[in-house]
Amino acid sequence: MKSYTFPDAKRRRYWMKKILWRHIVGIVVGIFAIFPLIWMASAAFDVTGQLSTQQLIPTHHGLSNFTDLFGNKEKPFFTWVRNSLVIAFAAAAMQIIIGAAAAYPLSRQKFKGRKVTLTMILIVQMFPQLLAATTLFLIINTFGKSFPFLGLGHQLPLILIFGGGALGVNTWMLKGFFDTIPSEIDEAATIDGASHFLIFSRIIVPLAAPVFVVTSLLSFIGILNEYLITSVILGLDGRNMTVAVGLQQFIYGQYGKNWGPFAAGALLATIPVFTLFIFLQRFLISGLVSGSAKG
Repeated sequence: MKSYTFPDAKRRRYWMKKILWRHIVGIVVGIFAIFPLIWMASAAFDVTGQLSTQQLIPTHHGLSNFTDLFGNKEKPFFTWVRNSLVIAFAAAAMQIIIGAAAAYPLSRQKFKGRKVTLTMILIVQMFPQLLAATTLFLIINTFGKSFPFLGLGHQLPLILIFGGGALGVNTWMLKGFFDTIPSEIDEAATIDGASHFLIFSRIIVPLAAPVFVVTSLLSFIGILNEYLITSVILGLDGRNMTVAVGLQQFIYGQYGKNWGPFAAGALLATIPVFTLFIFLQRFLISGLVSGSAKG
């Protein structure tokens, strides 16, 4: 006699075998990703300011760490935030402009050496910025002797460095998206008399808005968190520092580490990124998966 399997039982077994493990992996990854943020928030409200006694739910909690952070005139937190936002927004915008200007002809034009150019851009991008720190310092120091506004301690040279720093990654990402836009659109616009600049600005840019948003956001986050090159170019002057460099002053040295204000500042520094995610979330999904059909 054959046994009959009810549809509900079959669906339940399918869910257990095919879907349940994905939920478990997602939950584990989510906990792994959010736990440092929760621990940082706990440290920010722990008035003891000691990592050795830090607990997930602090026994002695309060706002003294935020008071110390805002009231320290030698470590102007809000000035650091302003510097960080100015540099990050300006450099991210420059990265998008340069990356789009490089990716569009590489996507649409077929010329000799195109593959070699793409390969060389990617290879150069593979070298870490640590290797260029000394060279960048010497270059900016030399420029500063003739043009003070391009010297050490100024934001403009740092913006220029970051503006071209992600050329390889952004070019590849934007090119992948441009490849998914049918070239027939360009041909039809060319027949109607549109120039390459008009096609790019009026047709390609609106269609590529999702990937521009994703690339801008990734660039913004990377620049906001960058420490090495920023500290080399801007130095350790309290008025010129960014948040990433400035907060390190609270835990600098062997003694007197103020982990409480450091955690409070790090927690507040996540607000701009979180705000951008909220406002730009409708572009993120389509932008992250864009360019997957063609390379």
